[in-house]
Order: sequence, then C-alpha cells, then structure tokens
Amino acid sequence: MAQQLLMPKATAVWLVDNTALSFDQIAQFCKLHPLEIKAIADGEAAQGIKGLDPIATGQLSREEIARAESNPMHKLKISEPKVRVPESKRKGPRYTPVSKRQDRPNAILWLVRNHPELKDAQISRLVGTTKSTIQQIRERSHWNSANLAPMDPVTLGLCSQIDLDMEVEKAAKSRPFQTAEEAGATLQAATETERLHNEPEEFKEIDADAVFAKLKSMSAKPVDEDEDDRY
Repeated sequence: MAQQLLMPKATAVWLVDNTALSFDQIAQFCKLHPLEIKAIADGEAAQGIKGLDPIATGQLSREEIARAESNPMHKLKISEPKVRVPESKRKGPRYTPVSKRQDRPNAILWLVRNHPELKDAQISRLVGTTKSTIQQIRERSHWNSANLAPMDPVTLGLCSQIDLDMEVEKAAKSRPFQTAEEAGATLQAATETERLHNEPEEFKEIDADAVFAKLKSMSAKPVDEDEDDRY
C-alpha cells in the first residue's frame, strides 16, 4: 500500500513558506491543485492553518527537497517509514477459504449443540457465515440437515481456539443467572422430607379411645349361625 501523506494542506503551507519549490511540485506531492497552492501563497487559502514540517515527521528529507529545488521537473517522493504500522483489519464476517466452506454447516451444528449460549452474531464471526444459515441449522430446515455431523470448528481450521474461548467467555458474562428450575434438582425443605417419611395427616388425628371402643363393640356382637355352619 502506498504511503499516505500526513495533513497535506498543512504540509503544503510549510513547503510554500520554507522552500523554493514550484507550485506544481508542491501540488503533486500534497495531492492538491496548483491553483490551491497559489492561493495559499497569496494568503487567500489555508488561513489559520499552521504549517507541518515534513522533515520533522520523517516524510521528506532535506536532500530530496534540495534535489527538487535544483530541478523543477523533479517530483518529490515521500520517504519510506522507519516503522511499519500494521493495517487495521476490516470488521465483518471471517473470510473462509473455498475449500473449507463445505465444512461450515458441520461447524455451526457443533457450536449450536455444544455452546447454546453463543449468539448468532458470535457464530457468524467464528466461522464466517450468515444468520439465516445458522437459523436454518437450529430449526433443522437446512437443505442438507440429514447429512450434517457436528464437527469442532477449531479442528476444521475455521477458527482458532483462542477466538472460540473469547466468544464463549463473552457469552458467559452476558448470560443471566440461572433460575432454580434451570439449575436442576435442589434440596427440598425439611418439612417436605419429614412429611414423606411420616404417616399421613388423617392417621395422626384419630382418637385411640374411639378405636378401642369400636373393637370392643365388635367382639361383643353375636356370631351369625349361618357363618358358624360354614366352618
């Protein structure tokens, strides 16, 4: 990627004030129109803009300026930076090589089953897919659902283990606390467990004297003759 000039108009102001370069040379170097450079020199443009020294910023050398001043046809060349700054990556779905795109549905199925806390946007970032595809796999409406097999996206090379762990950690932090029903079986209250091992409530309320009085009246009742003949 071509090196970009920092603050072109401020650099042009400095070159107009501190060098004998032609308007065309400054315009070509700063990517401005020669008439705009002339307006800067006449004080009609860039008023209030403080000049930026390209030598101090390392974008021009004194030798390059002297070479251009001695030769009006010479085009200024920006100096190579001493330190390379890596370009920031574009945000968006992860690019997946064509050879691995057929494995994405299997990876999505693995993520849906093993990490249900992950949101569709997180799965999309991990394997480079669309939310509609994720929804189809969740609902088993994908055209190839019958042949899908869950496979770890890290093993498939669709994402790194670090990326997967980071997304899982984010999902865990944003997930609300589990309710008692979601957490599963819990300890029952002591009153409930005691009730299971004790007698039912109706037996506790029976009067013992009434029970014995009933038994005594039954033993005093004469035996039916027909019943005695049978034995």
